[in-house]
Amino acid sequence: MKSDKRFLVLGLGSFGTALATRLTRNGCRVTGVDMNEKRVEQLQQVLHEAVVANVTDRATLEALLVAQTQAVFISLGDSIEPSLLAALHARELGARRVLVKGISAEHGKILDHLGVERVVFPEAEMAVQLADSMTWPNVLAALTIDSENELAEMAVPQSLSGRTLREADLRRRYGCLLVGVKDHLTGKLTLNPDAEFRLTDDQLLLLIGGKKDLGKLGDMK
Repeated sequence: MKSDKRFLVLGLGSFGTALATRLTRNGCRVTGVDMNEKRVEQLQQVLHEAVVANVTDRATLEALLVAQTQAVFISLGDSIEPSLLAALHARELGARRVLVKGISAEHGKILDHLGVERVVFPEAEMAVQLADSMTWPNVLAALTIDSENELAEMAVPQSLSGRTLREADLRRRYGCLLVGVKDHLTGKLTLNPDAEFRLTDDQLLLLIGGKKDLGKLGDMK
């Protein structure tokens, strides 16, 4: 599916390359920028545009029209200064959204003060997802809502298969609010199903609840 969304990825290391490539596959127009000519050459046939340039230079970012992009992603290696300069210039030049790959907690704090939308720590976030998936095998994906609650996509535990939602009584027994049920085979989503809706092995539950409560339900056999 083609999209009119335009993104700017500054830094084409492993994270930046993976991000830019995925955005392109999603149908977005992506401009990738790096000082390393080899990295840029490898993506010239993949991205909408691949540019060799120094993204810590304000004039360079101004020429890249950062204000006309949906978001600017910054991933500039292990040195703090380049990403701080790029983020500062992008913000001052009117970028709508700025997201930066974090290097350390201190780096993240400075970026927060610069007003970036999000600081991403890919390795830490992946480690959390992997640990959670091993701990609660029924939980396929989770989105943090706040410090205590999550929205989770979860396979129907075998012990609940064949029961109605009334019988399962998820809210009273587990403190979880059922938002919808998705058929894993067809992709059909049923929002707010009634109490007589029957659960099967081929369904996924969309639930909102506390992390501990979702964990208990996700650990069910």
